[in-house]
Parts: sequence; structure tokens; C-alpha cells
Amino acid sequence: MGMARASAVGALLVALSVVLAPAVTAQTCDDELPSQLAGNYSGLACAPVWNSFVLRYAQGKDNVLRVVLSTMYSTGWVGMGFSKDGSMVGSSAMVGWMGKTGVAHIKQFSLQGKTPSQVVVDKGSLVSNDHDHTVVVQQAKIYLAFELRFTAPLKRQNVLLAFGSAIPVNDRLSEHQDKTSITFDFTTGSSSRASSPTEGLKRTHGALNLFAWGVLLPIGAIVARYCRRWDPLWFYLHAGIQFVGFILGLAGIVAGISLYNKIQADVPAHRGLGIFVLVLGILQILAIFLRPKKDAKYRKFWNWYHHWIGRLTLFFAAINIVIGIKVGGAGNSWKIGYGFNLAVLLITIITLEVLLWTKWRNNSSSTTAY
Repeated sequence: MGMARASAVGALLVALSVVLAPAVTAQTCDDELPSQLAGNYSGLACAPVWNSFVLRYAQGKDNVLRVVLSTMYSTGWVGMGFSKDGSMVGSSAMVGWMGKTGVAHIKQFSLQGKTPSQVVVDKGSLVSNDHDHTVVVQQAKIYLAFELRFTAPLKRQNVLLAFGSAIPVNDRLSEHQDKTSITFDFTTGSSSRASSPTEGLKRTHGALNLFAWGVLLPIGAIVARYCRRWDPLWFYLHAGIQFVGFILGLAGIVAGISLYNKIQADVPAHRGLGIFVLVLGILQILAIFLRPKKDAKYRKFWNWYHHWIGRLTLFFAAINIVIGIKVGGAGNSWKIGYGFNLAVLLITIITLEVLLWTKWRNNSSSTTAY
């Protein structure tokens, strides 16, 4: 009984330490290094680089770079990568973590792709002095200390910073919880946000598809269902809006294919669903050219097909937009913007649908009474 009570108290203390850890003051360059690092890593220049990440560094003779990367820490892993162009694929990183048994780990990883199996331990292009690597966890902060040797002194260098919330198992890194890419000047200590060569293409792909499949095409469908009293204006508006939306959506898909060819993103769900939506969209376009006349025998079947394939297209397009925002790491502004757009569309549809059914019911009642 006493042991159970002691275990409960211990668990409570651990839980309190985790809850209170984020409240610890974020790191600054005024913080002193742990005593374990005072010997080999003293006299370093210092610069805050991202969130609570602080970079201490010094370049000595023989082009040896001494680094101490520190940030707030409770569990998981922290990494610093060196990239040629600011992108993850093809770069090498030093990653450190504290194991479940309290054993510190710091290893080099080769970032050959974006899946965990493509992040390979003990591989990479960095030349390091393994015996000088150290990881220290102190006061809810982690310190990664390591030395790297380069062929020439570093000046402006693309640096990747990332952290994951899960402790690596068998040296397999979990997906990062957050990451950034910066350009750091090791001569002046200044840094700036690095722009990935594919960032513009990613934004183009997302913006075109969101506007086409998430805004224009739903508006065209709303016109077709609720604006038929304005005949034949509704038809020309519907056809024009859907044609423009499909062309923009097709351009967005072409941008997505180009982006995939550049970065080989591992997004099978997003990619597969995008192809499916495109096929449905093409079927809708082809259906326009096969539309029977109003008094044709098969016109009602064509109407049924056109209406329901259109609804399926918009439904799966909305799902894929949400998936795309997530896998693309678009950020809260995209999530809020599309969420607001979706809410406006749904409220509009519900309101117009209620009005339409009310009108149908009134007309039905009037006919029955007559």
C-alpha cells in the first residue's frame, strides 16, 4: 500500500513537471550554459533563431564549427539540419534526444525523403567529431552540443530547425511536430526566413485549387439549383462559372503535378483523391456535350447523373482541400480562411434549400386545394 501511494505521488510530480514546464521562461542568450558544457563550448557567439531555439556557435581553426543548439524540452527529439537550398530532402542533420532510461543520444541523419524510413541514421554529408557530441537536459531545456568540420568557413548557410514530440525508437524519428528553414549568417549572427524554391509553387497549387474547387464551382452549383426563375440567365451563369472554375482547377492540378515531380511528396491520399476529383470534373464537362434535349426520353436520367456526379465532385473536392491544407503545412490562416468560406457556403445552401422547399410545399398545397 505504501509503495502504491509512493508511485501515485511520483506520477503526480511528473505530471506537474510536464504541465509547468512550458511556463519556464523561454531561453535567451543571457542564460548560462550547463556546467557539463562549460569546458569545450565556452566563449561562443549567440543568437535567438526561432521560437525558443537559441543557437550558440564559433568557428575555429581548420574550419571547425562548434555548435550548441538549445530550446525548451519535455520529451521527444530536437534537430538542426544543413541544407544546400533550404529544402529538407538531400540535407543532413544532427538530432538529439533524451531516452526513456535517461541515456542521452545525438546522431547524424541523412534526410533522403520525407517519410520516417527515408530519414537514415548514421548517414549524411556532415563531418563530425563524434567524441565531442553532448546532450544535456536541464531545467526543462535541452542542449545539443556538437562539432562539425567543413572545407571552408561557413558564411550564409541554409539551416533547418525541427522538433518532434515522440522519443525515437530504434533510431527512427517520428514526424516533426513543427519545423522551419532559415538562412543564418555565421559571420554576422543574423538570420532570415529561407524561402524554399518550391514554396511559391506550393502556394500557387493551393490557392488555385481552393478558389476553383472550393469557391467558384460551389457557387456555380448554387446558381443552377436556386436561380432557375431567371431563365435562361441562370444557365449561362452556371455554365460560365463552372467552365472558369474547371480551367483554374486544372491549372492548380498541373501546378500540383509539377510540385510532386520536384519534391516527390509522399501524400498518396491527397494525390489519389485529387485524381479522382479531376476525373469526375472531366465527366461533368463531357456530359455537357452529350446533353439530350428537354423533351428527350433520356433527359431525366441525364439530369440525375449530372446533378449527383456534380455533388460528389464538390464533396470530395472539399475533403481534399482540407487534406491538402494539412499535408502542406499551410498554417492557421488557410485553415481559418477555408473554414469561413465553407461556413458561408453551407449557411447559404441551407437557407436557400429551406426557402425552396417552403415554396414547393406552398405550391403543392395550393394545387391540392384547387
